[in-house]
Formats: sequence, structure tokens, C-alpha cells
Amino acid sequence: MGGDRAVHAEEPAGRTTGRRSANDLRHHPCDQERVPLARLPRRVRPAHDRLQSVQQVVSPGLLARDAGRLGRGGLGGGDGGSGFHLRQGAPLGARGQRGAKAQAIGTSRGGRTTKVHLVTDVVGRPAVIHLTPGNASDIRTAPELLARVPGRLRRLVADRGYDADELRRDLRSAGATPVIPGRCTRKRRVRHDKTRYRDRWRIEAAFCRLKDFRRVATRYDKLAANFASSVALATVIAFWC
Repeated sequence: MGGDRAVHAEEPAGRTTGRRSANDLRHHPCDQERVPLARLPRRVRPAHDRLQSVQQVVSPGLLARDAGRLGRGGLGGGDGGSGFHLRQGAPLGARGQRGAKAQAIGTSRGGRTTKVHLVTDVVGRPAVIHLTPGNASDIRTAPELLARVPGRLRRLVADRGYDADELRRDLRSAGATPVIPGRCTRKRRVRHDKTRYRDRWRIEAAFCRLKDFRRVATRYDKLAANFASSVALATVIAFWC
């Protein structure tokens, strides 16, 4: 550093060369090293040039209301509110399952499932295929299912899930004989043909055969139309080919 000061002392007063020695560690650039802002590339713009304003995530009224409750136990406390407006995630309630019912998906005991309804002939070949959500009742689906039966229906063999006086009246008025055992909760016992009821194993065997197809046993299709087509193709291959 002493030699550095001697060099500068030998220079005439009032004269600057604009050059610094290699040992000069000062960070004061000379006039030649100063670059004016006008010489910067056009792509470099000042920080305040056309900045986009920050968008509001929550309405100011909601923030003001929740801010007033911070001293009374935090959000969602005191007045019985849940404070779910400020949580991040999917919509709550039925809004999170938009279109699920239209695609034959419903919440049952085993989770979100789809129920396949079949009507077979006397040999056990499916003739009618109908899809409903997993929580749909069998007795409420029966009228729509029987309306699609081709030809004349002479006898209907079904389990206790289809035990209803209205369904029995509709079958008898159409000329069909209901072979359906009565529920245990009935006050009056219902008689049925036990010999004919033994043929109900055919519908159970049809379901077991369709479950051999993995695409039917585990629904991979989002749309109900695609899943119904898969069940129809499996039925044709298993029973009609």
C-alpha cells in the first residue's frame, strides 16, 4: 500500500489518466467504466415499468371479518363458523362429486361402486343389462329393468330384495308369476314356488362368469356408456359365442 501512494504522488495535480494499478482494490469505477442507462439493451426495463398488480386471493370483506375474530380464539371459533373459506383443497360436499351419479357411481358400504343389474333367460344368458350407482335400491330399479325385457315375461325369479306388493301387482297384471320370497319383516307370510326358486342360481352363475373379466370386476372406465359397453362385450363373449 505504501508503494501505491507513491505512484499517485508523482502524478501532476489536476491530471487523471483513468487507469488503476493491479493492486488497487477500491470499487470506485472511473468515468469510462460508468455505463449510462440509455446504453442498456432494450429488453432490460426498469423494475417499475408495467408491473402487473397482485391479484386478491380472498375478498377484502372476508379478510376483515376473520381478522376481527383472531383475538377471540382464531378462525372458525367463537361464533360457530368453520373457517373453511380460507383452506386450500377441493370443494367440499356434493360439489366434489359432480357428474358421479350421471355416470352410475354412488357411495355404498364398500366405497364408490357401480351396481350391474341383469335379467337372464331360463338358460342363464343375460338379456338385459342396466347400470345404477352402488347405493341404488333394487326394488326401485325393477320397473325400469323389466320394461326392457324382450318378449313376454312368464315368470320372474328374484331374491328378497325385490319383495314389494306393488311389484307383485304389476307382474300379475302383466300375466307373469312372481317367484319372490317374502321379507322377514312381513307381518303376513308370502308363499312362493320353492321348486322354481331353485333356478335362481343361474343369475348368480351369470354374475360369477362376468366377474372373470377383470374389466367388469373392477371398473376402469370413467363414463357409464364405456363401462356398459365392456359388460355387453363380456356378455357376448361368455354366453353368446
